[in-house]
Amino acid sequence: MSPSLPGSFDELFSTMILGELPSVTEPDGLKPAYDGLHYADSSDDTLTDSDEESTLHSVRPLAPGVYVPTVAFFNKTTEELDIATIARHTVRLAESGVAGLTTQGSNGEAVHLSHRERKIVTRTTRKALDNAGYPNMPIIVGCGAQSTRETIELCREALLSGGDYALVLPPSYYRPLFKSESIVEFFNDVADESPIPILIYNYPSAVCGIDLDSDTIIKLSKHPKIVGCKLTCGNTGKLNRIAAATMACNPTDVGSGFMCLGGSCDFTLQTLLGGGSGTIGGLANIAPKACVKIINLYTAGHYKEARRLQAVVARGDWAAIQTGIIGTKSALESYFGYGGYARKPLPRPTPDEVAKYAQDFKELVALEKTL
Repeated sequence: MSPSLPGSFDELFSTMILGELPSVTEPDGLKPAYDGLHYADSSDDTLTDSDEESTLHSVRPLAPGVYVPTVAFFNKTTEELDIATIARHTVRLAESGVAGLTTQGSNGEAVHLSHRERKIVTRTTRKALDNAGYPNMPIIVGCGAQSTRETIELCREALLSGGDYALVLPPSYYRPLFKSESIVEFFNDVADESPIPILIYNYPSAVCGIDLDSDTIIKLSKHPKIVGCKLTCGNTGKLNRIAAATMACNPTDVGSGFMCLGGSCDFTLQTLLGGGSGTIGGLANIAPKACVKIINLYTAGHYKEARRLQAVVARGDWAAIQTGIIGTKSALESYFGYGGYARKPLPRPTPDEVAKYAQDFKELVALEKTL
């Protein structure tokens, strides 16, 4: 047999079985092809059973209110993470009176981030909160993936990055092959192994139309580590059934502690009337104070004024729903001096589109600046 060469089957076998990287001497200025691949996390990402147990018992509690699915910001030229702006935005939101933040959602362009970048965003968010005097503000981390294994891995990374809870979408790529119990098994398996509690994320348009019904979510809520849900489906009847069956907490009653959250700011008031706990809504990136004010007015019994603000927020949210993260970032840039662009392949808005987005959000921002 000829001698083993660098990169040969023998060394690849050693890598797969023993976890060792092949020893290859590269010419000056070159890096081995595997240099950028993920073989193992750095030492500070090592998670032991005792770490999981201790952190699980020290997660920051969730309270009724507004949770903002934060935007991830990038350098306009290089598209590298803009750490300073992520931190700046975090503090602005915290100072607006929100109950918590959510990283790695649709607004956070989670699908455009590597695992490493996801961890950096959450760590930056946690550090910014702590440094600004908000050490008790919880962070929910989006942990959706297509396999049970990777979803659990994301939950572990969320814990290590400073996250308190995982927001989990159902997998959807192999939907035609699922059995009727596959989704329930998925959530139970993830909850069993996740080191942090999870919230079920029902967002049909993001997962090939999978729309979890109230019976399924109520059944899953019995798992001790499934502590809430986010309903971006917008079905307030479903929300009411879940809130009632789980005795969800709300601004006037702590209930069981289960969090039944609307997934859009345009039905915040309707969520509260249905017994829900609040909202995780992207529009709060632009107008967090307005969104918080609706809940405060409702809690104080000022329903007429709450309806007035809800109408303004709903009109603004329609603009956000139509334009997505492109419009949200453009509005932040126009009105608050930061925002930038989404990562490619999402397009950058034209000057005419920038002007239109600014007009679409004008009423909402005017309200926000009075609060």
